[in-house]
Amino acid sequence: MENKYSLGRDKFRMDGHKLMYHVERVSSWLRGNNIYPIYVEVGLYGGCNHRCLFCAFDYLNYEPQVLKERCFRDFVSLASKKGVKSILFSGEGEPLLNPKAVELTSFARKNSIDVALSTNAVFLDKEKSDKILKNLSWIRVSLNAGSARNYSFIHGAKASDFKKVLENLDTAVKIRNKNNFSCTIGVQFLLIPENLEDIPYLAKSLKRIGVDYLSIKPFSSHPLSKKKGLPAGFRYSKLLSLIEKTGGYSGKNFRVIFRLDSMLKLEEEKPYNKCLGLPFIAHIDAKGDVYPCNNFVGREEFCFGNICGSSFAKIWEGNRRKRIMRKIENSWDIRGCRRACRLDSINRYLWEFKNPGPHINFI
Repeated sequence: MENKYSLGRDKFRMDGHKLMYHVERVSSWLRGNNIYPIYVEVGLYGGCNHRCLFCAFDYLNYEPQVLKERCFRDFVSLASKKGVKSILFSGEGEPLLNPKAVELTSFARKNSIDVALSTNAVFLDKEKSDKILKNLSWIRVSLNAGSARNYSFIHGAKASDFKKVLENLDTAVKIRNKNNFSCTIGVQFLLIPENLEDIPYLAKSLKRIGVDYLSIKPFSSHPLSKKKGLPAGFRYSKLLSLIEKTGGYSGKNFRVIFRLDSMLKLEEEKPYNKCLGLPFIAHIDAKGDVYPCNNFVGREEFCFGNICGSSFAKIWEGNRRKRIMRKIENSWDIRGCRRACRLDSINRYLWEFKNPGPHINFI
């Protein structure tokens, strides 16, 4: 029976993972091999045109660093041969501020790597959509308010950006549909006390525009962020009535995905005590520095190396990475991680492999 709060099946598995589709890589990892990542998050630009209330990377001070084109091309050329399957342009700033964003997306796709983009969409104008959408598996727009006034407050941006983003989304959907591109176009809404009342207004606008989904996710602060966490006493588990009210906007071509599982996980202890998922991912910032994941970005002691100074293969197979990974495995306290990180579901999955329960042959 379907959970009445699920708002329908989430075919994108946003609250889950997709590692079970990579059986050979998981099997190789279980045998103790040094595997290459399946997924890499890449920061194309260090600066940002917004100053969101919840920004995870505010501690990096929004340096206007541009990832060098040569470094990225060298990385992609090698990574595609080593088994990297996907790249998300996100990172510590706004990716579309990199003047080569469109070209780099095309290059990665030509090297058989699936590419996605996380953006505030202020710069996703018609010219960019015409060129970039055909090379993207999906695009996720960060849009965290239902009015221009609240948008300006939450995003730390001009109120006029709200209208511009909606117009850019409308244009992107029309271009996607006209050309029959396969790119999924969605919006991510980070739920905080300041925008609780905005969801219905935004959902109505997005459904009219024709985006594929509105994903509503919880706030989980980065351990290095200058931002404060949620106020004391705020519990996502108390918002179930809000989920029910929002569900009415879902339809055949538009889904409201309320990430309830991620919200409830914030209020429980993790069932694992080590991060087992790190071999399957990597994070490259706009300087070209390679990190285990975004939790460690900016911390020199956890930097594997730099793709502008060494090949990705030398970095990934090198002794420095091995030492850092041993350090994380043997002494890192996962309480120093985000409460609801990208690897949580993967860690739960892998933990069962390493720590099976009883009667496993009774499938």
